[in-house]
Amino acid sequence: MTLDEVQKFLPLTPQILHILVALGDEEKHGYGIMQEVAEATEGRLRLGPGTLYGAIKKLVADGLIEETSPRPDPAIDDSRRRYYKLTRLGARVASCEANRLAAVVKLARRKRLLAVA
Repeated sequence: MTLDEVQKFLPLTPQILHILVALGDEEKHGYGIMQEVAEATEGRLRLGPGTLYGAIKKLVADGLIEETSPRPDPAIDDSRRRYYKLTRLGARVASCEANRLAAVVKLARRKRLLAVA
């Protein structure tokens, strides 16, 4: 994958970035993504079903995430749930965006716009 393939997705919207980050460590179903984003942002970003599933559809079409299979055993999980995971491209895009934002934070600290940690 080339840098141009990654760059065409940047910058990401906060919703898209949080969805990708939520999938960074393990596959999740839509409701699990919604819960993780709400928890990670302390409720400041809540993804409604329309926003989430519209974003998921776009992320799948763009090749940033994919639906996983096989699914968990229906005896322990709802068989209607769809699980998603990052693709290699999706992980690279999320990583590049996180690095871009880290550089902005570093600059903001240098300009004394953000407290030094």
